[in-house]
Amino acid sequence: MKSLTSLIVVRLLPVLFVVVAAIAYMFYVEGQDAYAIRNALPVLIVLPLAVLTLRIGEGHWAGSGWRWPLGTLGFTIPALGLSLYLHYGYSVDLHGMYSESVYPRELFRYLPFYTSFAGCIGFAIGWIAGRGV
Repeated sequence: MKSLTSLIVVRLLPVLFVVVAAIAYMFYVEGQDAYAIRNALPVLIVLPLAVLTLRIGEGHWAGSGWRWPLGTLGFTIPALGLSLYLHYGYSVDLHGMYSESVYPRELFRYLPFYTSFAGCIGFAIGWIAGRGV
């Protein structure tokens, strides 16, 4: 039987790859002058949530029910999705997001607060939905 630590590490690797790729893309789009470190924080919250979910489930995603997995997924989708969507829109100048703005990089100033708040709402919805399963 595999140890709990090895199960957690193996099951956490895809999450780690997605988080690292998302942060690398954010740093690439924002450059050096914007708020890249601040925008990486909501994405980094996904890692402790995933570790906690695997720890509570004893190395399995749904080992102790569906509350934690659905809550983690509920946080990840808005936090990661909204952030990546806005970074993509900025990079391709979606609807003049860059060219028609007076201060285009100010989009990223308060983005971590929006994505964290949306992620918390998503976590709550996932947690509530996981109670019934």
